[in-house]
Amino acid sequence: MAQFLLVHGAWHGAWCWKRVCPILRQAGHEVHAVSLTGVGEREHLLNARINLKTHIEDVLAVIRHEELTDVVLVGHSYAGMVITGVADELLQSTQHPIKHLVYLDAVTPHDGESWSSCHSPETKAARIASASEENGLALPISDASVFGLTGDDLRWVNRRMTPQPFGVYEDVLHFNAPRLSGVPRTFIDCTSPALKTIAVMRERVRTEPHWHVREIETGHDAMISAPIELCEVLLNL
Repeated sequence: MAQFLLVHGAWHGAWCWKRVCPILRQAGHEVHAVSLTGVGEREHLLNARINLKTHIEDVLAVIRHEELTDVVLVGHSYAGMVITGVADELLQSTQHPIKHLVYLDAVTPHDGESWSSCHSPETKAARIASASEENGLALPISDASVFGLTGDDLRWVNRRMTPQPFGVYEDVLHFNAPRLSGVPRTFIDCTSPALKTIAVMRERVRTEPHWHVREIETGHDAMISAPIELCEVLLNL
């Protein structure tokens, strides 16, 4: 039995794993989905002090309090930053509980990078400008059609997304890259339609060592648009 810990991306919450959790549990695994501070059902905690470290601590707290020991840590999109930071903290102990890191169409940072580092100048400027309209507090939500969603799925996600704390956008992550390379890492590439802001990461994982790459022919929110296919990949790890 594995212990899956699912970490959502920007503007989302634990709710986005609703179709995935039952499948993994039916296969006999333990599953936890966390909502990061300031989003999802924790949107009331949004404040200017939230940064990347806050979200890393959110995930570490779940691991501690649930006493997880055999963790498949899955991070979607922005949460690639989070799970990298979590793993780096835990790998400082020889008894670390991380079994596998899974980057679901996610940021795969290098040491010293931020979420914004690999965005185009145009994307970065637009996001900073949109946050300034929110007094620098949050990145406002946009229509979920950018994630390749349509119909009921699109409406379901649009109803639930919440503004993303802006303090995490340019927050730099430092970690021990050689140590992290010893943990099995899989990148799940959502190819149809491919989200442009993940393009740099798609190239990285195909040119750098220590990566396993799997593809799913669906949009960025695979846990919503292709939960069965996503679970097949996770269960085959």
